[in-house]
Amino acid sequence: MINVYDFFKAIAFRFDPELMHNVAIGTFETFPQLAAIWNFKINEGKYSLVVNGNEWKFPVGLAAGFDENARAVDFFTRLNFGAVEVGTITPKFQIGNDKPRLWRYVDDESLRNSMGFNNLGADLVYEKIKNVRKNGKILGVNMGKNKITPEEKAPENYRFLYEKFAQLSDYLVINVSSPNTPGLRELQKSEQMERILQALEEPRKNVSKPLYLKVSPDSELDDLKETIELTKKYALSGIIATNTTIMTERGKGGVSGKLLAEKARNIRRFILDCTREVPHMEVIGVGGISSFDDVWDFWKNGGKVVQIYTSFVYQGPDILSRIRNEIDRVMTLNRVETLQELIDNIGEAKR
Repeated sequence: MINVYDFFKAIAFRFDPELMHNVAIGTFETFPQLAAIWNFKINEGKYSLVVNGNEWKFPVGLAAGFDENARAVDFFTRLNFGAVEVGTITPKFQIGNDKPRLWRYVDDESLRNSMGFNNLGADLVYEKIKNVRKNGKILGVNMGKNKITPEEKAPENYRFLYEKFAQLSDYLVINVSSPNTPGLRELQKSEQMERILQALEEPRKNVSKPLYLKVSPDSELDDLKETIELTKKYALSGIIATNTTIMTERGKGGVSGKLLAEKARNIRRFILDCTREVPHMEVIGVGGISSFDDVWDFWKNGGKVVQIYTSFVYQGPDILSRIRNEIDRVMTLNRVETLQELIDNIGEAKR
């Protein structure tokens, strides 16, 4: 029997990556019912994990960057993702960087992108999200500053976006770690980061939603520790680790997929160690996650839910079924009925 996604990929990988990505998003937007091809039934509560008050019905979500403009949320939430994160969204429309700006490394199951937060802008994406069908799933909004916004004005961008989307989303993300907007990663430094978090204090009191910080895998550990301390000081809900990595020998932009896996895994372990004593802080794992082995490693180190992007490009929606099958096997082996029970006893769990 022909695998539907493998057939699509065999054709798509002959063409420009960004062109085919846009074709796919347009198809998913127009025909969300296609999700039924890959869907599997979930017993209520079996795979559910609660993350800062949000119930993920499956421990794998879709990372930001795949559906920048929230066009295909109906499709993605019909799949078995536990959560779908849209964006990165900026206050104003942004065309992004010059093309070409997306490259495949098929042998490495990796991608490199220098997209530059290309999106329709807050107002148009707001209208999309306002009318979207979430199909009972969790929706996150990833926020970024406009390229033309000077560093000193960046806090205003993030405040505007929080106020705009807090009512519509289940959680929000501060993105200061993309390598594709000049100067953006400078905002990770303590002084600049604190100004952003201060600007968000009042709107967070007015509308309280889980708020995460997405970090770079290229940070020095001492700098990252300072950043983590700020997230504790301002009571953020957690950290999303990690964004793409710079590999200058490959070219401009950020690399994702298996080429990122080891670096992202080490950063996640460090962050999990640094946040272990703060019960409310969650680390959402992303970056190089392509199999149940990666999810299991994350659980063993204290994590709970993960996101995928590049592995979804290479493996398609079937990756969710593969991870589900392995979860079922491990749950049976450990004689537990729910994933939460497995996570609670992960230290003694058998693989």
